[in-house]
Amino acid sequence: MASEAVRSPSRFRPENRVLRAFFQNPLALLGALLIVALVVVAVTAPWVAPHDPLELDLLAPYLPPGSEGHLLGTDNFGRDILSRLIYGSRISLFIGVIVVGIASVVGALLGLVAGYLGGWVDTLIMRAVEIFYAFPFLILVIAVIALFGPSIFNVMWVLGVVSWPVYARLVRAQVLTLRETEYVEAARASGGGAGRIMLRHILPNALTPLLVTATFGIPEAILASAALGFLGLGVQPPTPEWGVMVSEGKDFIRIAPTLIMWPGLAIMLVVVSFNFVGDGLRDALDPRQVER
Repeated sequence: MASEAVRSPSRFRPENRVLRAFFQNPLALLGALLIVALVVVAVTAPWVAPHDPLELDLLAPYLPPGSEGHLLGTDNFGRDILSRLIYGSRISLFIGVIVVGIASVVGALLGLVAGYLGGWVDTLIMRAVEIFYAFPFLILVIAVIALFGPSIFNVMWVLGVVSWPVYARLVRAQVLTLRETEYVEAARASGGGAGRIMLRHILPNALTPLLVTATFGIPEAILASAALGFLGLGVQPPTPEWGVMVSEGKDFIRIAPTLIMWPGLAIMLVVVSFNFVGDGLRDALDPRQVER
């Protein structure tokens, strides 16, 4: 009993250290709070947005911030900028999460198979990864979007498909190390099949770097979707999306520079917040940090 009493707290000590390391990082904590606030605003958009984001008021264009019930002013069509930013957060976050979900699932499964089976399977998958890396990311995305047509659905699956090599290489590197460990050898000796060993014994232990990479992948996807929206190849007007708002406002930068300033600040805020959280997770999950 005494020995169990001594050993039992140690099982939770690494997890406690990881949480403590994360919450002691002020930038990571700030980023997490900003992301939570953004998610709450996005979910409650119909209730917190002061106006309909598509409502036109051609008699009140280019209103400055704080005038006539428009906290951030209006755009060239008299639409409330704050309401469009709030509704745009739903689209940007949705695209970021779906893109990373597609890329991480596809990449993790292919990297898992390549690393565990090796041989010609590994060679085939890694050559596919190299082919994807041979093309500039944004140019490849623009080419595919131009082929299939601009839409939010096409933006999500195209960004997800072209992003999987990052996760495949990461998981493969983890699997090459984990497949030679004693517990995997024991599972193999006990008659466990390849699929069971990969999914139940190897993949859970390779999720930590995958989680960190996915955290950085969300702002990258949001930036890519905003760039496509700016080029007219992403979400189409009049849908309120931050990249589209920047694209629409660039023609009026001399008249009303706030038309591009507010969506630009929103993009910067969400990207910086996710990067802060990603840095915090990377540092907190670093075994060298946990041991301290």
